[in-house]
Amino acid sequence: MRKTLIKNAKIVTDGITRNGDLLIEGDVIKEISESISAKDGNTIIIDAEGKYLLPGVIDDQVHFREPGLTHKGNIESESAAAVAGGITTYMEMPNTSPQTTTIKEWENKMAIAAKDSYANYAFMFGGTNDNLDEILKVDVTKVPALKLFLGSSTGNMLVDDKEVLKKIFSNVKLRIALHCEDEATIKANLQQAIDTYGDDIPMEQHPIIRSEEACYLSSSGAVELAKETGGRIHVFHLSTGKETNLFNNKKAIKDKQITSEVCIHHLWFSDEDYAAKGSLIKWNPAVKTAKDREEIWEALLDDRIDVIATDHAPHTIDEKSNSYLKCPSGGPLVQHALPAMMQFVAKEKISIEKVVEKMCHNPALLFGIADRGFIREGFKADLVLVDPNNPWTVTKDNILAKCGWSPFEGVTFNSRITHTFVNGHLAYQNFKVNQVKNAQALTFQR
Repeated sequence: MRKTLIKNAKIVTDGITRNGDLLIEGDVIKEISESISAKDGNTIIIDAEGKYLLPGVIDDQVHFREPGLTHKGNIESESAAAVAGGITTYMEMPNTSPQTTTIKEWENKMAIAAKDSYANYAFMFGGTNDNLDEILKVDVTKVPALKLFLGSSTGNMLVDDKEVLKKIFSNVKLRIALHCEDEATIKANLQQAIDTYGDDIPMEQHPIIRSEEACYLSSSGAVELAKETGGRIHVFHLSTGKETNLFNNKKAIKDKQITSEVCIHHLWFSDEDYAAKGSLIKWNPAVKTAKDREEIWEALLDDRIDVIATDHAPHTIDEKSNSYLKCPSGGPLVQHALPAMMQFVAKEKISIEKVVEKMCHNPALLFGIADRGFIREGFKADLVLVDPNNPWTVTKDNILAKCGWSPFEGVTFNSRITHTFVNGHLAYQNFKVNQVKNAQALTFQR
């Protein structure tokens, strides 16, 4: 049986950091102690002196573009970028081509991932105005959540029939993950921008078109409907300070009916960055004001916001080079999310224990992921070693996402991910992905 002994690490889990050793046997954490000796000559020993040992990051929102959009990325390429970023587990979204709105298409994605994924995987099921019967067939032990687009949809995935929404919220046992932006408000704002600028709309107009009002109108309506019906909802990628007041910190995450998430780009960028970054920071929902960013940070730190994710959504640089009306929203983030959060740790904006809570513990608890998200004996050995004092600069040469660019190009991160383990297997070490894959499908305790 494969054995790896990690010695002298700063182990971060369950709200504390302590020095110690950790033994991996097979795909599980066998032992955690102040000092562990190798029992035989076959044990691989890694000296982690000065490094943090974290649970593998669980990213609850990625778009890996397969099937149908593989010129942007695919499960193999994007999961490689994920393990390079310390993300050992991901949940992928249903707006691929074809959409994951039938059991058949969900099974197809699972088969691709079983063959090609470097990281543990699960795929959300997509809702439409007319597939409730299919939704009710979903195996809740294998699907993390139902994804609904209440704005900014692709294909026919905009769920805008209020009666359908009420039926879904009332009948679906899964947690319901939501993209909340009001389409009518956005369309009106877009028309006003077209009337003013014609086809040459500045990127700085993006947070005005996809406004605070559009976000709040949709998210507040979803929260109200969840309270009315008993639906369990998780609101993705909050982008406004106003929305944070819809959520509370009065319950433990496992007991919350209504939860929320923030993404890396809404913690890092503001509308002041459009001048330099342009379309590279065009996301839906839009990056908004510095004041919004600070209010989001406040809600993250006081536990109104439960999860940090990426919304990794790559497009080619040619696609992102188009004018506003033709430029798609989204960008690659899985490789740089944890280094970005470690930058905030270094600036004492957030503690490393809180980062682990929001990126590892809470996604596991929120979705009921079995035996992951914590460093505990008997849990799966999904682990990340981070050197907090080993600077590196993001360049095109070290970007692993298939699209080949990043909004973080030129940024120097203080922290470097040196090792990523997926189910006990060394999946990544110092800018090199191990081509042997050892990923597993997630299961959910429900």
